[in-house]
Amino acid sequence: MNYKGYGKENRDVIILLHGGGLSCWNYREEAETLQNKFHVIIPILDGHTGSDNGFTTIEDNAKEIISFIDEKFKGSVLLIGGLSLGGQILLEILSQRGNICEYAIVESTLVIPSKLTYAMIKPVFGSCYGLIRHKWFSKLQFKSLKIKQELFDDYYKETCGIAKQNMIAFLQANSLYSIKESIETCTAKVKVFVGERENAAMKKSAQIINEKLKNSSLRVMRKMYHGGGIS
Repeated sequence: MNYKGYGKENRDVIILLHGGGLSCWNYREEAETLQNKFHVIIPILDGHTGSDNGFTTIEDNAKEIISFIDEKFKGSVLLIGGLSLGGQILLEILSQRGNICEYAIVESTLVIPSKLTYAMIKPVFGSCYGLIRHKWFSKLQFKSLKIKQELFDDYYKETCGIAKQNMIAFLQANSLYSIKESIETCTAKVKVFVGERENAAMKKSAQIINEKLKNSSLRVMRKMYHGGGIS
């Protein structure tokens, strides 16, 4: 598993899992802020630019990260955070190993499957995939994500480097993920975040996650869109 590390290795470990179509750069500012007190690890999720594996399933990504934590950090870390696709992978990690971290942050994470969305992804992205290499199109996509403008160059390079089959695969997986019953054994203290301006399915998903995790609390972020973006 390829990853970006910040801070000294002998400190408490924080792992941050980026969203689909993003990468380490999305958490760069947070990692640079935390690196003086913590060892921050940002894995490059499978199927993304710079990863060492194509995307298969959310469950496989979770197993890979668990194996990494077992090998590098003796089976547990202080905190794991995940955004969107990264949040789904985090929920899967907590379902498979409920005591792998003391704290967790789940942000803008969908757990209500949509067969309609799944069915639309392949034809839609199959027909418009080539447009992502045009900056005008990429700027439209970037604007819709409400990400800081200074991160556009990182976003553009990232999306141009994602293979078509990987993009379709992780978007389809994202559209069908549902939370596992085994997550109820999770012992981590979990903060669940969702934006006030996110869609109804995302808000309902946040409530479901909060209800399933006995040691969790839910916070709706005022004026925020998906992933913490604000207009």
